[in-house]
Amino acid sequence: MRKKTFAVAALLAAATLTLSACGSGDSGSPVAVVSEDTSQQAATVLDQPFTKPDLVLTDTQGKSYDLRKETAGHPTLVYFGYTNCPDVCPLTMSNIAVAKKQLSKAEQDELRVVFVTTDPDRDTPAALGKWLKGIDPQVVGLTGKFATIQAAARTLGISVEAPHKDKNGKIVSTHGTQVLAFSPKTNGGYLLYSKDATVDDYTKDLPKIIKGENP
Repeated sequence: MRKKTFAVAALLAAATLTLSACGSGDSGSPVAVVSEDTSQQAATVLDQPFTKPDLVLTDTQGKSYDLRKETAGHPTLVYFGYTNCPDVCPLTMSNIAVAKKQLSKAEQDELRVVFVTTDPDRDTPAALGKWLKGIDPQVVGLTGKFATIQAAARTLGISVEAPHKDKNGKIVSTHGTQVLAFSPKTNGGYLLYSKDATVDDYTKDLPKIIKGENP
């Protein structure tokens, strides 16, 4: 795994730059570039892990899902994105899904992968469920009030802006593209993956993440 260790304070400053505009087929270019320090890194090992958000949303079955309670003691990957994204979101989730299949069944059952929508008005529980079924039915899809989602993302250094129409009239959701890995030992978010992380990166790292170890 390509990695580098950063202090959280510095990382938070960098994370605010990691925004990607998703919403139309021709809007794949980022509205801001990743900071120079992290752009070439597939993952960053945090010297001060993030606290898992105290977040309660609605899952694809329409039931309340308490992130801290449901993922406590489990290796967990959290990503903020949305189902109408034409590029970064489906690629990121597909990369994780492919890598996850390389784990043993017991390891797959231990791992929690959580997808939190940044476009809750369109991403209803049913819409999330349909989209995730085509990627990995085990992924937990969450939706709810935008303000709640945005606040939770901010605690992880991930910027999320309210969906809006672009100049072509298409709805665009601008959001950070990081994936946070939380340790089953401490429940702290100790690894951050950029959008450049590949299937190979996740395949190599997941067995370690399952154990709460640094890749």
